[in-house]
Parts: sequence; structure tokens; C-alpha cells
Amino acid sequence: MVIAFLFTLLFLHVTQTFAQTASVPDTIAQRATACIACHGKEGRAGSDGYYPRIAGKPAGYLYNQLVNFRDGKRHYPIMTAMLANLSDDYLQEIAQYFASQHPPFPAPQPSRASPAELQRGQQLVHEGDRANGIPACIACHGAKMTGVAPAIPGLIGLPRDYLLGQIGAWKIGVRRAGSPDCMEKIVQKMSPADISAVASWLAAQTVPADSTPAMSLPVALPLDCGGVPVASKGGGK
Repeated sequence: MVIAFLFTLLFLHVTQTFAQTASVPDTIAQRATACIACHGKEGRAGSDGYYPRIAGKPAGYLYNQLVNFRDGKRHYPIMTAMLANLSDDYLQEIAQYFASQHPPFPAPQPSRASPAELQRGQQLVHEGDRANGIPACIACHGAKMTGVAPAIPGLIGLPRDYLLGQIGAWKIGVRRAGSPDCMEKIVQKMSPADISAVASWLAAQTVPADSTPAMSLPVALPLDCGGVPVASKGGGK
């Protein structure tokens, strides 16, 4: 019994010594573990439908959002606290890391929207609403809605609740982007029913096999967007 007790003490001592001396690898993957607590392994999205997928998003877009959280253009206390003292270079490194991750997308959840609502959502995504001055979503986010490098995000594969929350945040002025804020201008022309329709239709779609962002747009953006570099705006601009 005494031997067993001494062996236990020795085991505890060795374990404690190893824990104190073992080095944690100083890699961006290790430092990004704080992000996956909410955004899921490799940034593939949380399970609650609120924390978005950040894996594979264009690096410029991710960087812009990190800066916006840090500088108060987007509001979420946990994100602000985590980013408050991080440099631009560090935020670039985080953005590049998650942009390089490409885990598989889950199947879309069954939609509870009516056929009429889904039809309206599809119309707004692919055609817009010219009478109300609403451009098609694909005019900015790409024909497959997978985004455009380096700064326009894909919207397909995101949960409905998250899409509703973010579009709604623009609607009430809680979320902002670089001036001129094109999303703010578009969202102000959308009714609550339009916002619900777009979110419902997008969330019900299966992500295409090639979900990588487009490299450029074939034509110019329908309006100026402050957070989008000239090279990705399309139309030779």
C-alpha cells in the first residue's frame, strides 16, 4: 500500500513537471483555437445557427470584419474584447488562416418557409427588384453566391437565423461597413418580408461542389462599396 502511494506521488510529480515544461506550438492554428470555441472546428460554423462559418471566406472580407469589430463598426462584446489589442498584421494573419480552411458544408436544414416566400427570395437573389431599387444579390456576391475575392463574402451555406440577424443589424444601423456602405443602402430598401425571404431561400440551398469565391465580377458592382478593392469590383473598374 505504501509502495502504491509513493508510486502515485511520483506519477503526479512527473505529470506536473511535464505539464510545466511541455511547450505549446506557437502556430497560427494554435492561436486560433480561441475562435473555434464559437465558430467550430476549422471555422466551419457553430451548431446553434448563430455563429457563422468563417472557413473559406475571402481573406479580405474576414480581415475587414475583424477590424470592424475591433474598431466598433460591428458590435459583439466577446469579439470586441478578444480583438481590442490586436494589430492589423495579426488580424491579417488570422484572416488568411481561416480563408485557407475548406471543411465540407453540412446539408441545409429543412425550410419552414412557404413556397411563395422561397420564390420571392429566389427572385431577389437572382433578379433583384428593379421597381424598388434593389439589385440582385448575385450582382455583388457572385453567380453562385460563394463570394468574390478578396473582400465580398459568400452568403450560401449560412444559417437562416444568422442571415436574419446580420441583415437586420444593417437595417437598424447596428452593423456598418466602410463608407460608402452599400449593404446599408440596399437593406434600407428591403421590407422585413424581403429580408426573411432572402434569408430563408439562401439557407435552404445546397452549397455547390466548388464553393471557392470567384476571382472577379464580370460587370461593375451596381453601386459603390467602400470595403471592396477596385480590382474585384468588375467591369474593368
